[in-house]
Amino acid sequence: MTSLVVDTQSIIWFLAQSAQLSNTARGAIQDAITAGNPVYVSVITIVEIVYLVEKGRFAQDVLDDLVDVLQRPDSGIQLFPLDLEIASDLHLVPRTDVPDMPDRIIGATAVHLGLPLITSDAKLQSSRVATVW
Repeated sequence: MTSLVVDTQSIIWFLAQSAQLSNTARGAIQDAITAGNPVYVSVITIVEIVYLVEKGRFAQDVLDDLVDVLQRPDSGIQLFPLDLEIASDLHLVPRTDVPDMPDRIIGATAVHLGLPLITSDAKLQSSRVATVW
């Protein structure tokens, strides 16, 4: 399996070993890691989780677990920055297709890298972003 980009909910479900993550998505993530191909998490995912922890939607452990995994070089999961190139590619994920800004940034990251995005989000799945679910 090639490298992948994972959206916020998918990485949370993967780390929690949740049944909400599809078997196809779980297998793709595990295959990429096993093959030594990075699974990328957009930095906007960290920002989004911090926000959701502050709102009480997620426990602090969700953020702590992700940060711990990102700090382990052997985890296969790597943080990908939000930079000018990603911001410039936002137009490739139109707001009319994907209105949520964090989702657009994650989608633009996948498009920019030319990688599939692991997501259950129907709007991203119906956009021009290549997805796996």
